[in-house]
This record gives sequence, structure tokens and C-alpha cells, in this order.
Amino acid sequence: MATDHHPHSAPNRPTHECGVCGIYDHQDSAKLTYFGLYALQHRGQESAGIVTANGEKVQVHKDMGLVPDVFSEEALQRLTGNVSIGHVRYSTTGASNITNAQPLMVTHKGKTLAVAHNGNLVNSIELRSALEEKGSILQTTMDSEVVLHLLARSIHLGLETALRETFALLKGAYSLLLMTEQSMIAVRDPDGFRPLCLGKLKNGNGGGWVVASETCALDLIEAEYVRDIEPGEVLIFQPEGMHSLFPWPEQESHFCIFEQVYFARPDSEIFGINVYQARKRMGKILAREAKIDADFVMPFPDSGNYAALGYSQESGIPLEMGVIRNHYVGRTFIQPTQSMRDFNVKVKLNPVRSFLKGKRIIIVEDSIIRGTTGKSRVRALREAGAD
Repeated sequence: MATDHHPHSAPNRPTHECGVCGIYDHQDSAKLTYFGLYALQHRGQESAGIVTANGEKVQVHKDMGLVPDVFSEEALQRLTGNVSIGHVRYSTTGASNITNAQPLMVTHKGKTLAVAHNGNLVNSIELRSALEEKGSILQTTMDSEVVLHLLARSIHLGLETALRETFALLKGAYSLLLMTEQSMIAVRDPDGFRPLCLGKLKNGNGGGWVVASETCALDLIEAEYVRDIEPGEVLIFQPEGMHSLFPWPEQESHFCIFEQVYFARPDSEIFGINVYQARKRMGKILAREAKIDADFVMPFPDSGNYAALGYSQESGIPLEMGVIRNHYVGRTFIQPTQSMRDFNVKVKLNPVRSFLKGKRIIIVEDSIIRGTTGKSRVRALREAGAD
């Protein structure tokens, strides 16, 4: 699935690395989903949205921008109900518009379905073509919409049958939340590529349930971590209770290493491993494998910080912050044009020139996708006087 644009992208299909959060059985579900999305903002800064259900009616609010910009107090008050799912989104080439903002919602024969999706379907083009041949009219360019069309096609057979038939057809990496007027469904693909965790809300009204991409979302809304959604699990929340389906044959899991290296927040537990400690261990292993003499170790902040710390501790070479990050600039690889990516590399990080002059530096970086970033950053350090 690799292309020149992004490690998870595919030709002619916009892709995304996103965050999802859902609340079931809580009177303030929309507000709690809002805070869950706030904690997951690092997973998507392009658009945000929440769909809420009260047992009879489904409402949606979504827009382009950051979570606090998309949602006002008034908007959250209009999202009434005890079930909500929310989404924050990254996209890559050519898909930055409100039509592709999630959650996606459709109504079919009086029933409403909504989806919030993190991941990519590798067979979405084939599925889309097959649906269009049978008369389906798709409104977006996202693979997530295919899920809703497949569900709608089988929903008359009952929810569980529709889920089994739909996900038997899907191939790829996905952790997603689905919602109807009275239920919420969490699904993780049989490989378990993307993270998804289950938490129990703690309050005086008996609590409720939360499903989120990362455990940092549970921490912010003071939910207790229960477990990860299992690879290949379809977890259904309904008024009569919660139960799981396992539509696929049991198989070995395959986790996305980029979650531990780059995507996830350091305070999250991903695939049962603390991200902060994992990144430090990577740096320590690197120091043993690549022994280099230098004046100091320096990360490119922020996600390189923890691997650099591990390298410094293992090697005994001091850790210094030789570049300062502008925190108001987003991740550079999501920009739509190459020229903007190059520009943002300069805007994002600025060398401390007087400190770097004449120094031998070990740079620890965790996520150089293409040569563009590495070349421009090394050039900037050379221009600042580093040896």
C-alpha cells in the first residue's frame, strides 16, 4: 500500500490515519466524546465530527478544523442522546473537504447508520465498482462509505447477519465504530493492525462504556481501561447488553509498528505496550547497534524525543535540544503539495545557531518518510554551523 505520498496511501485513493471515540449509555455522551476526540487530536487535525443518537433520532455535527474550533457549547448541547461516536481525521492527497469529514451517516428504509473509521480498505475500489454496478450512488471518495452501503444492503436480515456479511467482504486495516438509533458497534480487523480499546466510565449514574483509538482518551474522561478490542472482534452495545462476534477464523495478529514509532501519544498503551517506554527502548537498542562519538545527542522534536533520550542514557552522551519546534505547525507529511511540505520543514523547526556551531551531533529521528525531510533538516544544521 506504499506510495510516494504516505506510508499507508494507495494510488488514486485518499487515505487517512485517524482517531475514533464512542460513548454508550451515558446522558452526556456527546460532551464525553468531544473530550475523547480532544485527547486524540494528534491523530487528525483536518476535520472533526460527532454523531449522537437518543433511541429515536440521530443527529450529526462535523466540520473542517480542530476539535475546539468545530464544536461550540451550543453545538454540543444540540447533540442529545446517550450514544455518540466521533472522529478526527488526517487525509493525504486530494481529499480535504467537508464531504469526506466523518462520521459518515446514511438513512436507508427508515434506519440510520453512521461510521467512524480509522484505517484503509485495500479492496475498496473493487467493492465500490461492484456497488455502483448495482445502482449505489456514493457521495464521497472514501473507502469508509463502502462499509455503510454494504451494511444497508443486508440490514433487513438483522444487525448481526448484516455485520457478518459486510465484514466478510472487507480486506485491509481498520478499527471503526458504527452506530444505529439504539446501538454502537466496535470492529477491529482480524489482523489487528490499528489499535482500539474499551473502557468503563466511572460516575454516580452507573457509568457507561467508551471505545477509543488510544488509552489517553480514557484517561482524560476518567474512564477505567478494561481491555483492547480483540483482533477480529465485533463488539455490539445494545439496550439488552453487550456481546461479541468473531466472524473470521482465528489467525495471527499483525500490529502496525508506526503506532509505537510515531502515531500514538507517548502516554498511551498501544497493543499492551506503553508508547513512551517503547520509544526509549528503541533508542537504547540503536545506541548499542550504532556506536558513534559526538558532543551530544539531539532529537528532532517532538516524537523523536524519547528515542533520543534512550540513546543518550545508553551511550552516556549528553542529550541536548538543538532545534526548537513551532507547536502551531502540523505534521509536515500531510500537506497537499510538495512545495508546501518543504516550506513547513523550515517553519516547523528552527536551529539554536549559537549552540550548534562547531558541534558534532548525533541526530535521532523516528519518522523520516521520504528524503525531503532528512535533507532539508541536515542542510539547516550545516548552515547553522554544525560539523
